[in-house]
Amino acid sequence: MIEYKSEQEIELIRESSLLVAKTLGEVAKNIRPGIKTIELDKLAEEFIRDNGAVPGFKGYHGFNGTLCISPNEQVVHGIPGDREIKEGDIVSIDCGVLKNGFYGDCAYTFAIGEIDEATRRLLHVTYQCLLLGIEKAVEGNTLGDISSAIQEHAEKAGYGVVRELVGHGLGRNLHEPPEVPNYGKSGKGLRLRQGLVIAIEPMINLGKRFVMQEKDGWTIRTSDRKPSAHYEHTIAVCKDKADVLSSFSYIQEALKLNKYNTLIIE
Repeated sequence: MIEYKSEQEIELIRESSLLVAKTLGEVAKNIRPGIKTIELDKLAEEFIRDNGAVPGFKGYHGFNGTLCISPNEQVVHGIPGDREIKEGDIVSIDCGVLKNGFYGDCAYTFAIGEIDEATRRLLHVTYQCLLLGIEKAVEGNTLGDISSAIQEHAEKAGYGVVRELVGHGLGRNLHEPPEVPNYGKSGKGLRLRQGLVIAIEPMINLGKRFVMQEKDGWTIRTSDRKPSAHYEHTIAVCKDKADVLSSFSYIQEALKLNKYNTLIIE
């Protein structure tokens, strides 16, 4: 059953989502060649707890990290560990928090140093897919309008759209109905109503759309081992324009001061 949120509940989700955004801003200050993914994870957990919240992912179905850290060909759900980030990597980082009984969720793909032009274009197009999906998240449209906007833009650029993993509703639970696929037909699916809160998160591959799960039981990577990008915002459906509850502004400000990173989107 879909739970439509009150204005007060949306404000609590906004608070959680902005804490996620600030956490990713802390990650942006510290991500660099040579740092281990587990170091970023520890930094994020400490920041979240210092701000009166708990990591939303840690312990979720047995996941042992605060962040999902997924470099290069890894699409999502990468487990933090001893892997060192390298110059030329792209690193998708997904984060969630639980505060005041409500979840927030947001993801961003970082470019470490100079990346090749093909991968840079992938990041740009994936971010554009997110914006186009958000643009369709208004009352009276359908879930299919969001999905088709993302799919059409990605496939027009020649990329593969991951189908096995989708966006989702959220609130008192990290994952709630409805699912929000990144592929579909305009005009189809659930009719959007004010008060619906969803996470829109395009996962777009440089190569084919096909993915596989690694032996660790969590990490999803591209089958052809080509890079994948992932951006995510939590939004509330409104009458005329979606209300974006999360933010990339903290990340972007931090990246301007981090000489080891390339700011891909403004």
